[in-house]
Amino acid sequence: MAATSQMKVLVVGGGGREHALAWALARSPSVREVLCAPGNAGIEAVARCVPVKADEMVKLAELADAEKVDLVVVGPEAPLVAGLADLLRDRGHAVFGCSRAAAELEGSKAFAKELMARHAVPTAAFGAFSQAPEAELFIDQLCRDAERVVIKADGLAAGKGVVIARGAAEAKAALRSMLAGETVGDAGRRVVVEEFLVGREASLMALVDGERVTPLVPCEDHKQVHDGDQGPMTGGMGVVSPTTVMSDLEVARAVREVLEPTARGMAAEGRSFRGLLYAGLMLTEKGPRALEFNCRFGDPETQALMARLDDDLGQVLYANATGRPIERVRFSPRAAVTVVMASEGYPGAYTGGVPIDGLDAAGRLDGVTVFHAGTRRDGDRIVTAGGRVLGVTAVGDDVGAARARAYDAAAQIKFAGAHYRRDIGARH
Repeated sequence: MAATSQMKVLVVGGGGREHALAWALARSPSVREVLCAPGNAGIEAVARCVPVKADEMVKLAELADAEKVDLVVVGPEAPLVAGLADLLRDRGHAVFGCSRAAAELEGSKAFAKELMARHAVPTAAFGAFSQAPEAELFIDQLCRDAERVVIKADGLAAGKGVVIARGAAEAKAALRSMLAGETVGDAGRRVVVEEFLVGREASLMALVDGERVTPLVPCEDHKQVHDGDQGPMTGGMGVVSPTTVMSDLEVARAVREVLEPTARGMAAEGRSFRGLLYAGLMLTEKGPRALEFNCRFGDPETQALMARLDDDLGQVLYANATGRPIERVRFSPRAAVTVVMASEGYPGAYTGGVPIDGLDAAGRLDGVTVFHAGTRRDGDRIVTAGGRVLGVTAVGDDVGAARARAYDAAAQIKFAGAHYRRDIGARH
């Protein structure tokens, strides 16, 4: 079908990223209907939710067949790493999402680092290990020149498999815990130990098709759970877009030095990438350095991006899925801020089923959209169903205005044990 026809689109997933994508697709002139599997209590307001889980690959393929969908948009990383896009393409569906071979870039941090080394993509010094003695020697070596060391689980860990350790003793303790499977299970049976880079972090996502790279606008995520970048790492506690960290010139440099060499390297190694490539960057005095790659839209970055989108998302994603060139994606010059509201205990153990109040009041505020990340419906109430519960997102003429609106909206929402950072966007 032509990209300008009205499409039926299936979004796979049920978190805040998928709510933002479904919300933007529902507003796209090229889209007539949005389905979401499995969705959540917020997504059901903009899409028809179907009770098929994101890891039920055969059922998802059967759903796409039965509904005769024109485009499948795969939100989470785990189905991509498991090969969902390949299965759907084999059945004749247009899919926004990379192949299983390309998803190794996120599925294994060791693979990603080794690919960067092979293709001269600037990154931190690193070593990959499955045994403690060799890793501890490398930690000692890094600690001669720096106080901090980064320990990363090789596999998928929902954004929680990273420890920034102060000193060799703390680094070795984190290493042993990961290798023993105590921290993130099998995802940590192999670890990457790397140099701690100094600078400001930014997230730069791009649509990639082979060696073609079309960057989106940059964002700044806030990974640690507490104000002032304190506490354990999370999947993300809030986002600012645009970010003063990256000028247009710095975006162009990151595309030239990080994203394009990575895309060329993947193609050269028979893992040609088609979909969304996310580069987590550290902007150092020596230029951009790649911290990690993801093979899908970021979460919660997508919430801020979709709030700023000034384009037809259906057409954009369909063009990428069918190999059509995309010169640029249009975004509003206005700013967006997303504040993540989390369950008590997150990123550790938490309790679900807690009633949420104030959603309607928050959503009625000018420029505010409340994206649901971990919610479900319980009778006539909406309750918590995840660690990260909501992404309270607001737009404004500048970051200050967007930030004020987001925090005004967050103050309207109440659930027992709710916590969120109070400093998202404060550095802008």
